[in-house]
Amino acid sequence: MSLLRQGRHFILIGLLQWLVDWGVMVALSRLGMAVAGANLAGRVSGALLGFWLNGSITFAVPGRSPGWRQLGRYLVLWCLAAAASTGAVWAIDQGFGLHGAWLGKPLVDGTLALASFLASRHWVYR
Repeated sequence: MSLLRQGRHFILIGLLQWLVDWGVMVALSRLGMAVAGANLAGRVSGALLGFWLNGSITFAVPGRSPGWRQLGRYLVLWCLAAAASTGAVWAIDQGFGLHGAWLGKPLVDGTLALASFLASRHWVYR
């Protein structure tokens, strides 16, 4: 699959992941959960969806499904991205409050998306 096609699929799937992630974070924090925990729950929800869709569509290899090796690599990448996202959203919350964290989360996650695409293409799904 071409880089352009992979990039397009990654962006579309990433937007869907992000909507799930952000929606869960906002819903749980609105219900009173701490922002860091709500963000982590949102990221887990989006991650499960993203691993399956990107492995099945974006970085699919004909005749091969994503296996344990890919899952292990994905979990390492996800843990690093989740820690970076949660730390940044927490810092925004501390500096600008809950509404600032809600608004800042898309900027944080957008920045992490580029690094995730490159790592997924060249390491996770290889």
